Amino acid sequence: MRNLGLVASVLFGFSLLSQPALADKRVALVIGNSAYQNVVKLANPANDAAAMTETLKTANFDIVEARRDLKATEMRRTLRDFADKARDADVALVYFAGHGIEVDGTNYLIPTDALLERDTDVYDEAFSLERILVTIEPARKLRLVILDACRDNPFVKNMKRTTASRAISRGLAKVEPASPNTLIAYSAKAGSTALDGDSKNSPFTAALVRHIATPGLDLRKAFGFVRDDVMKNTSNRQEPYVYGSLGGGDVPLVPVAAVTSSPAISVQAETRRDYELALQLATRDGWNAFLTQHPDGFYASLAKSQLAKLAAEDAHTAAAEKARLAAEEKARLAAEGARKAEQTKAAADAKAAEDARIAAEKLKAAEQERAAAGERARAAAEARVDAGKPDTPAAGPQLATLPAPTADVSRTPAPADLPRQVQVELQRVGCLLGSVDNTWTAASRKSLERFNRYASTKFDVKAASTDALDAIKAKSARVCPVVCAHGSEANGERCVKIVCRAGTFLNDDNECEKKRSRTEAKRNAAPHRERLERDELDRPQIQARAPRAQPSGQIVCDNAGCRPVRPGCRLVSRDMRIGLTNVEVCN
Repeated sequence: MRNLGLVASVLFGFSLLSQPALADKRVALVIGNSAYQNVVKLANPANDAAAMTETLKTANFDIVEARRDLKATEMRRTLRDFADKARDADVALVYFAGHGIEVDGTNYLIPTDALLERDTDVYDEAFSLERILVTIEPARKLRLVILDACRDNPFVKNMKRTTASRAISRGLAKVEPASPNTLIAYSAKAGSTALDGDSKNSPFTAALVRHIATPGLDLRKAFGFVRDDVMKNTSNRQEPYVYGSLGGGDVPLVPVAAVTSSPAISVQAETRRDYELALQLATRDGWNAFLTQHPDGFYASLAKSQLAKLAAEDAHTAAAEKARLAAEEKARLAAEGARKAEQTKAAADAKAAEDARIAAEKLKAAEQERAAAGERARAAAEARVDAGKPDTPAAGPQLATLPAPTADVSRTPAPADLPRQVQVELQRVGCLLGSVDNTWTAASRKSLERFNRYASTKFDVKAASTDALDAIKAKSARVCPVVCAHGSEANGERCVKIVCRAGTFLNDDNECEKKRSRTEAKRNAAPHRERLERDELDRPQIQARAPRAQPSGQIVCDNAGCRPVRPGCRLVSRDMRIGLTNVEVCN
């Protein structure tokens, strides 16, 4: 059934193995270079190429050429042979996992025997992306290049530059395919590098094999799902990117074979089949698509229970992460010797987060058991139907015993908790001024202003917002610089006290300055004393002639001794710290 959208596409994916070959000829070349001879070997490309090969073969591609650890001569011969296979193909795909490099805006794929002692060696020892595009140029309907080659390149460290102006950047450069109906997919967007991950497959290829061969799924949407999975699994540190354009219609890599439904199939049997396919997909989109088509009945209740289970799992994951961050904040404040009030507040936050995690874990277990109970009820009902008994009597009572599904748990933070969540994230990226609480104060507004300045954003600082929260969460490293008080300086993520050597002191500029001797102080003070006396004597005459009240009992001391201030004169006090005495000034 086409009207089930994403769920229906999975139906035909499972039935594809029993379908005859489709009319369009589809060919693919898969290359995985792991065993590099002159740099450290890569672990994932061989595994990634194997996974991609199996995916394309399962999708019934007419030709899937799989090659591993190709040297330059082997890679050249492989591309030449595959060009012949792509000449009469409708769809041609090239997948490459290994090392890639960008030199002066041109991308190159590196064979395993490359040495690359200097930047100009790429022209002889590597293969440009344009060479790959020429290989698949004859394909009539779709040309697709997928590069899991945006790793941090070890060749660059030892490569000699023959021209200072020649640019060699991180990752691969942005491209604009000249041919229509051509897509080029990077594991990480231009100018950034990709992660290998902790499993046998890279995050990019692991997501790719889940979505790329879904029957009937438009390629642009498939790569969108791949992007979402990779960003989620790498904490937003890696964003896959697709260059090129296609037309307005859907362009699936694996088309859906036309299937006509049999009138003999009952509505209940169709619903059962759709439910089983949604269960295999096990995603929120799949269940929502099923409920759109089948909003009521026994299977609808089961689908709602499955949605509640997914929501509880998501809520548990979010609560666990929140508890972890609160515990880390509590430990950090204790280690830094923060104020008791701050530590008390952090301890309370950590306890509340842990309680929420425990509650979410219990809810998760309850929803999992609820869904399992529903599946047991479904198995019993379907067993009666398969045995030839009427399904209505069995389905009715079992449906009544299903627990009511729990309401969906939203990931959007509650408004009352939003200021605190923003403050926690601002603290993580080094922008928070003050402590974490649940009040949006002037310090919070100032903190968000700092984030806007250093992250080049323009969020409204008058109130906390979910947009600001999402933007701050997307930052994986410190954003605002460390600010230290006078007498201390930044050392990594902390402020440390400045200790001056013997004979020096800390001046107003927060720098250690050499102490002056008394003789130097007097020598430096002499010009200052003369300037003060000159300024005093050069005052306007009208000011000098103004009558002045003479305080009685004033004494002036000079080289001749001490005596009372003479009539018509006044005493001008000088700064004794720089070696000056009082001066008698007369009109």
